[in-house]
Amino acid sequence: MSKTLPVAADIPVLHRFLSYLTAYKFFFAIAIIGMIGYSAIDAFVIAQLQPLIDESLGQGDFEFLRIAAYLIIPMFILRGIFNFMGTYTLDWISSKVVMNMRQSLFQHYINLPVSFHDQHSTGLLISKLTFDTEQVAQAAGKALLTLVREGALVVGLLCVMFYYSWQLSSIFLLIAPVVAIVVSVVSKRFRIVSKRIQDAMGNLTTAVEQVVKGHKVVLMFGGAELESNRFYHKNNENRHQILKLCIARILSVSTIQIIASIALAVVLFIASVPGLVENLTPGIFTQVVVCMTMLLKPLKQITTVNNDFQRGMAACHSIFTVLDEPIEPNTGLMKIARTSGKIEFNQVTFAYPTKETNALTNVSFTVEPGQTVALVGRSGSGKSTISSLLTRFYQPQQGQVLLEDHDLNDIELTSLRSQFALVSQHVTLFNDTIANNIAYGTQGDIDFNAVLNAANIAHVTEFVNELDEGFDTIVGENGLMLSGGQRQRIAIARAILQNAPILILDEATSALDTESERLIQDALHQLQAQCTSIVVAHRLSTIESADLILVIDQGRIVEQGSHQELLEKSGIYAQLHTMQFSE
Repeated sequence: MSKTLPVAADIPVLHRFLSYLTAYKFFFAIAIIGMIGYSAIDAFVIAQLQPLIDESLGQGDFEFLRIAAYLIIPMFILRGIFNFMGTYTLDWISSKVVMNMRQSLFQHYINLPVSFHDQHSTGLLISKLTFDTEQVAQAAGKALLTLVREGALVVGLLCVMFYYSWQLSSIFLLIAPVVAIVVSVVSKRFRIVSKRIQDAMGNLTTAVEQVVKGHKVVLMFGGAELESNRFYHKNNENRHQILKLCIARILSVSTIQIIASIALAVVLFIASVPGLVENLTPGIFTQVVVCMTMLLKPLKQITTVNNDFQRGMAACHSIFTVLDEPIEPNTGLMKIARTSGKIEFNQVTFAYPTKETNALTNVSFTVEPGQTVALVGRSGSGKSTISSLLTRFYQPQQGQVLLEDHDLNDIELTSLRSQFALVSQHVTLFNDTIANNIAYGTQGDIDFNAVLNAANIAHVTEFVNELDEGFDTIVGENGLMLSGGQRQRIAIARAILQNAPILILDEATSALDTESERLIQDALHQLQAQCTSIVVAHRLSTIESADLILVIDQGRIVEQGSHQELLEKSGIYAQLHTMQFSE
């Protein structure tokens, strides 16, 4: 990803960010009225210095003071109302905008192809959903509030100054371009450094995620010091970037205040020359000087909040980059209620996006309805790739994968994947109850009797009965509270409950002990009798009864046949069989 944000992208990013606000035009109008009203009252109160000094105190007209005493409390009550209108409404808008942006990003994550997730770390994606969106919240809330409210105060104070003495105030016409140049230069610097901070935060999140997930490995292999040092360098890099942002902010604020002080010095000098400014009274002089002094604070706040705004724009660019990633293609229009289970691979060649060599080369085979086909071979030979192509997690570069003589690309994705039940060696469980994990993805109300039946077949009930909360037991993150075998039994129960016409077993019994494997194999045989099965197996004893065994080597089918036929060929399968059973 780019380390800097192109200047040309600034305006489109800003326009796209503002498009999130268009749904709340009415509330935004209320916020603008509140912020401008708040600053207008401040400017009006300050504008009363000249009549207070020249007329009330200078000429003894105390009626002005009496009127001011009556009005000051109602005015500050009105000021408080305007403040609430501006601040709360804008905070409400910013929270809605960020919620919508997070929801869009989350939904986009779900719909992105598997290849995208393979190439991006989980920690970086989580950082975009949490840290980057918080930066957008700052831009949509605090930054806009300060820019509008303090900007309105600056305009109000300048109007007051020019109203009372355009000669003294015109000095600001000279320094305004200089201030604009400083803000422009600093804004670009803020944006670049903010992008680097977001990248650094993504790296930090990734580092923490890897260590937390691999905590046991870190402890067992003595990697604590290594990981601590690695995290220190990433943490320190984040600190350096934050300090660079701090330096840019301090220098910009100081520069603008120095420029404003020069303007104030020039005003004082002009006022010191008798006759240079006509009709200069003590009230007018005090009014202009106080306004110029009051300008320092909003100018400082505008410059400081520019940091938050630019960080928000950099975060928007980061988020929009992901939102612009094409989602998983779903061009198929055909919907299948329930397939008979016929599968065909026709000269399929496939290579993973980041690999130069093919994972599969010219693979062809046919699976008839109700058949059990086993895929065997060494690790990395391409067995699991076949199941990934079947479920269209990936698409082949050449050839066709057919279901019921229809190209998979012609079938609507949800309809296609509902035809498959997948049990992988890498079981994914959610931090929910055992019952809900078994019933995951079930449409409508959960039938507990169906869940219980699936659990009985998969021998889940055996260990659930020993738990205090039974099927209502929370399994922890990814089933942390359960053993590997227990997790795999739940995954098998989930597949049984799904009752799909095609079953894919990818090393489904790899985490089970011998006794549990025998029980599960009995359950799977019952299930396989009712559907077409694709079995990826390492232990050949589990697939001896398969109708067809395909031996995969370096992405090609080198042998195929039944168990007995392959043994008689004395080829690769026979060698693997002899090796396993001799062990």
